[in-house]
Amino acid sequence: MATVPPHRIALLGGGFTLDEDGLLDDWLLGHARGPHPKVCFLPTASGDSPGYSARFLQVFRTRHDCEPSVLPLFGRELDDEALRTFVLAQDVVYVGGGNTANMLAVWRVHGVDRLLREAYDRGTLLSGISAGANCWAEASHTDSFGPLAALTDGLGLLQGSVCPHYDGEPGRRPSYRAAVAGQELPAGWALDDGTGVLFTEGRPTEAVTRVESARVYRVEPDGRGGVRERALECRVVR
Repeated sequence: MATVPPHRIALLGGGFTLDEDGLLDDWLLGHARGPHPKVCFLPTASGDSPGYSARFLQVFRTRHDCEPSVLPLFGRELDDEALRTFVLAQDVVYVGGGNTANMLAVWRVHGVDRLLREAYDRGTLLSGISAGANCWAEASHTDSFGPLAALTDGLGLLQGSVCPHYDGEPGRRPSYRAAVAGQELPAGWALDDGTGVLFTEGRPTEAVTRVESARVYRVEPDGRGGVRERALECRVVR
């Protein structure tokens, strides 16, 4: 009988976008299925920024033992069959930051949302930073519309909501807490910059940080108009 692969998602509060040490990206690739994994970067949220894609390829080709690639959609060249074959061949999908709402809309037009679900079911490790962390959950806390706001039509592979940059951007923490307290967003997970958290079958199974003081938090309504905030135990990566 074939073994059913686990469903896994890794949310990142750092990586090649923000950090020079590569610690969080090494941690991420350590959870790939096998050595020298195929890692596909999706820069959709940045409008397929050429500089962003080039930075990913440069870093992952020189610093990490993997086979990196980029999947552009604004200048898409693959037909539907080739696109599906390409996505399902990846061991890790790494989604970049930018505009979460725009990214989800583009994915849905091209059917990438369905392909990512299929890859997830086949054991591909899904991951990302900022918009690339937001997208996997049912809902998220985003600046896609200008001011910080609730976005409630994520992919739904992870139950609840996600808030990135919890300690890294002014207003993030109080705004997310208020949205959860007021039930604009369901209970969820908030990441300080410099952290990462792995979910296996929808549950957090490992949390790490490259910054001693940074944490990942579970944020829930307290039933009295406020929230309960619980920090996960984080292993420091070095």
